[in-house]
Amino acid sequence: MNGVSGATLHVDGVEVSILEGDTIASVLMRSGQVSWRRTRFGGRPRGPFCGIGACQDCLVRVDGVDGVRACLTPALQGAAVTTHAGAEGGDSDG
Repeated sequence: MNGVSGATLHVDGVEVSILEGDTIASVLMRSGQVSWRRTRFGGRPRGPFCGIGACQDCLVRVDGVDGVRACLTPALQGAAVTTHAGAEGGDSDG
């Protein structure tokens, strides 16, 4: 996989490098985050589970849009990703 020279996105306000073909989940995992939200009931950590968009464990906010599946969404230059750990009010599902 070829790097995209200088390509970055922002995760919870922190600039993170992206590679060509990355999904948001792959960027998060490569940066050391294996979970990025907690369940509303019980506070259990969640991150990528199925990797095919069938579950809702990898949801993030991208450019102000909630409920984006990080495992399917391409990492794009300049995108603003907010994990539910970094969001006001926590996650939106159980």
